[in-house]
Amino acid sequence: MKKALLIPLLFIIACIFAGTYGAFHNQISYTVAPEYFTAFKFHQFQLTESFASNRVKAAIVGWNASWWMGIIIGIVIIPLGWVIPGAKDYFTSQLLAFLVVAITALVVGLAALLISFLTIDSKTVGEITIYGNEIIDDISFARAGTMHNFSYLGGFFGIFSGTYLIFKKRKHLRALQSK
Repeated sequence: MKKALLIPLLFIIACIFAGTYGAFHNQISYTVAPEYFTAFKFHQFQLTESFASNRVKAAIVGWNASWWMGIIIGIVIIPLGWVIPGAKDYFTSQLLAFLVVAITALVVGLAALLISFLTIDSKTVGEITIYGNEIIDDISFARAGTMHNFSYLGGFFGIFSGTYLIFKKRKHLRALQSK
Protein backbone atom coordinates (compact mmCIF):
# COMPACT_ATOMS: atom_id res chain seq x y z
CA MET A 1 0.00 0.00 0.00
CA LYS A 2 2.83 2.41 0.86
CA LYS A 3 4.43 1.83 -2.54
CA ALA A 4 1.18 2.71 -4.29
CA LEU A 5 1.08 6.04 -2.46
CA LEU A 6 4.54 6.86 -3.83
CA ILE A 7 3.50 6.58 -7.48
CA PRO A 8 2.28 10.18 -8.01
CA LEU A 9 5.35 11.54 -6.23
CA LEU A 10 7.63 9.35 -8.35
CA PHE A 11 6.06 10.65 -11.56
CA ILE A 12 6.66 14.21 -10.39
CA ILE A 13 10.27 13.35 -9.51
CA ALA A 14 10.77 11.63 -12.88
CA CYS A 15 9.56 14.80 -14.62
CA ILE A 16 11.89 16.92 -12.48
CA PHE A 17 14.84 14.66 -13.39
CA ALA A 18 13.95 14.86 -17.09
CA GLY A 19 13.41 18.63 -17.07
CA THR A 20 16.59 19.29 -15.13
CA TYR A 21 18.49 17.07 -17.52
CA GLY A 22 17.10 19.08 -20.45
CA ALA A 23 18.10 22.39 -18.87
CA PHE A 24 21.64 21.09 -18.20
CA HIS A 25 21.93 19.46 -21.63
CA ASN A 26 21.04 22.72 -23.32
CA GLN A 27 23.89 24.49 -21.57
CA ILE A 28 26.25 22.14 -23.39
CA SER A 29 24.37 22.56 -26.68
CA TYR A 30 24.39 26.34 -26.27
CA THR A 31 28.16 26.27 -25.77
CA VAL A 32 28.54 24.28 -29.00
CA ALA A 33 26.16 26.43 -31.06
CA PRO A 34 24.45 29.52 -29.61
CA GLU A 35 22.87 29.98 -33.02
CA TYR A 36 21.00 26.68 -32.61
CA PHE A 37 19.01 28.54 -29.98
CA THR A 38 18.97 32.13 -31.22
CA ALA A 39 17.92 31.18 -34.74
CA PHE A 40 15.87 28.05 -34.00
CA LYS A 41 14.90 26.94 -30.51
CA PHE A 42 14.00 30.39 -29.12
CA HIS A 43 11.61 30.83 -32.07
CA GLN A 44 10.24 27.32 -31.67
CA PHE A 45 9.50 27.92 -27.98
CA GLN A 46 8.41 31.54 -28.49
CA LEU A 47 11.21 33.01 -26.37
CA THR A 48 12.58 35.53 -28.86
CA GLU A 49 11.11 38.50 -26.98
CA SER A 50 12.00 37.21 -23.53
CA PHE A 51 14.02 39.47 -21.24
CA ALA A 52 16.03 36.57 -19.81
CA SER A 53 19.63 35.93 -20.81
CA ASN A 54 20.25 33.47 -23.64
CA ARG A 55 21.65 30.91 -21.20
CA VAL A 56 18.49 31.11 -19.08
CA LYS A 57 16.33 30.86 -22.19
CA ALA A 58 18.33 27.80 -23.29
CA ALA A 59 17.62 26.22 -19.89
CA ILE A 60 13.91 27.06 -20.23
CA VAL A 61 13.86 25.47 -23.68
CA GLY A 62 15.60 22.39 -22.28
CA TRP A 63 13.11 22.09 -19.43
CA ASN A 64 10.10 22.55 -21.72
CA ALA A 65 11.46 20.13 -24.30
CA SER A 66 12.18 17.32 -21.88
CA TRP A 67 10.13 17.35 -18.66
CA TRP A 68 7.44 15.22 -20.33
CA MET A 69 10.00 12.47 -20.95
CA GLY A 70 9.69 11.84 -17.21
CA ILE A 71 6.14 10.62 -17.82
CA ILE A 72 7.28 8.20 -20.52
CA ILE A 73 10.20 6.99 -18.43
CA GLY A 74 7.96 6.71 -15.37
CA ILE A 75 5.35 4.66 -17.22
CA VAL A 76 7.99 1.97 -17.69
CA ILE A 77 10.32 2.33 -14.69
CA ILE A 78 7.79 2.95 -11.90
CA PRO A 79 5.74 -0.25 -12.35
CA LEU A 80 8.88 -2.33 -12.93
CA GLY A 81 10.15 -1.10 -9.59
CA TRP A 82 7.37 -2.98 -7.83
CA VAL A 83 9.67 -6.00 -7.88
CA ILE A 84 11.68 -4.22 -5.17
CA PRO A 85 10.44 -5.24 -1.71
CA GLY A 86 9.60 -2.52 0.80
CA ALA A 87 8.56 1.09 0.23
CA LYS A 88 11.90 2.61 1.24
CA ASP A 89 13.98 0.38 -1.05
CA TYR A 90 11.41 0.84 -3.80
CA PHE A 91 11.64 4.63 -3.53
CA THR A 92 15.45 4.76 -3.45
CA SER A 93 15.76 2.30 -6.34
CA GLN A 94 13.40 4.47 -8.39
CA LEU A 95 15.51 7.56 -7.72
CA LEU A 96 18.65 5.66 -8.75
CA ALA A 97 16.91 4.36 -11.87
CA PHE A 98 15.89 7.92 -12.86
CA LEU A 99 19.48 9.04 -12.33
CA VAL A 100 20.77 6.16 -14.46
CA VAL A 101 18.33 7.11 -17.23
CA ALA A 102 19.60 10.71 -17.16
CA ILE A 103 23.25 9.64 -17.12
CA THR A 104 22.64 7.26 -20.03
CA ALA A 105 20.96 10.03 -22.03
CA LEU A 106 23.88 12.35 -21.29
CA VAL A 107 26.48 9.77 -22.29
CA VAL A 108 24.67 8.98 -25.56
CA GLY A 109 24.24 12.69 -26.31
CA LEU A 110 27.89 13.45 -25.58
CA ALA A 111 29.01 10.45 -27.65
CA ALA A 112 26.91 11.73 -30.56
CA LEU A 113 28.42 15.18 -30.09
CA LEU A 114 31.93 13.72 -30.14
CA ILE A 115 31.16 11.70 -33.26
CA SER A 116 29.66 14.80 -34.87
CA PHE A 117 32.98 16.61 -34.35
CA LEU A 118 34.64 13.78 -36.26
CA THR A 119 32.07 13.49 -39.05
CA ILE A 120 30.32 16.82 -39.58
CA ASP A 121 32.28 19.29 -41.65
CA SER A 122 31.72 21.65 -44.57
CA LYS A 123 31.58 18.68 -46.95
CA THR A 124 28.78 16.91 -45.04
CA VAL A 125 26.60 19.91 -44.14
CA GLY A 126 24.94 22.21 -46.61
CA GLU A 127 23.57 25.65 -45.90
CA ILE A 128 20.85 25.62 -43.26
CA THR A 129 17.94 28.04 -43.04
CA ILE A 130 15.50 27.86 -40.10
CA TYR A 131 12.50 30.17 -39.55
CA GLY A 132 13.84 32.34 -42.36
CA ASN A 133 17.16 32.73 -40.55
CA GLU A 134 20.17 31.77 -42.60
CA ILE A 135 22.53 29.97 -40.26
CA ILE A 136 26.04 31.42 -40.16
CA ASP A 137 27.80 28.46 -38.51
CA ASP A 138 26.08 25.50 -40.19
CA ILE A 139 28.60 23.00 -38.83
CA SER A 140 28.15 23.91 -35.15
CA PHE A 141 24.39 24.13 -35.67
CA ALA A 142 24.35 20.57 -37.08
CA ARG A 143 26.52 19.31 -34.22
CA ALA A 144 24.21 20.78 -31.57
CA GLY A 145 21.22 19.30 -33.40
CA THR A 146 22.91 15.91 -33.47
CA MET A 147 23.48 15.99 -29.72
CA HIS A 148 19.89 17.10 -29.20
CA ASN A 149 18.39 14.31 -31.30
CA PHE A 150 20.59 11.57 -29.91
CA SER A 151 19.79 12.58 -26.34
CA TYR A 152 16.20 11.45 -26.91
CA LEU A 153 17.59 8.14 -28.12
CA GLY A 154 19.75 8.12 -24.99
CA GLY A 155 16.60 8.52 -22.89
CA PHE A 156 15.16 5.48 -24.63
CA PHE A 157 18.34 3.49 -23.96
CA GLY A 158 18.25 4.84 -20.41
CA ILE A 159 14.95 3.09 -19.82
CA PHE A 160 16.79 -0.20 -20.42
CA SER A 161 19.71 0.73 -18.18
CA GLY A 162 17.29 1.90 -15.47
CA THR A 163 15.39 -1.37 -15.79
CA TYR A 164 18.65 -3.29 -15.46
CA LEU A 165 19.45 -1.37 -12.27
CA ILE A 166 16.05 -2.23 -10.78
CA PHE A 167 16.46 -5.94 -11.38
CA LYS A 168 20.05 -5.89 -10.16
CA LYS A 169 18.85 -4.15 -6.97
CA ARG A 170 16.12 -6.78 -6.57
CA LYS A 171 18.69 -9.58 -6.86
CA HIS A 172 20.93 -7.83 -4.33
CA LEU A 173 18.08 -7.39 -1.84
CA ARG A 174 17.02 -11.02 -2.23
CA ALA A 175 20.60 -12.14 -1.55
CA LEU A 176 20.67 -10.05 1.62
CA GLN A 177 17.34 -11.49 2.78
CA SER A 178 18.48 -15.08 2.26
CA LYS A 179 21.49 -14.65 4.56
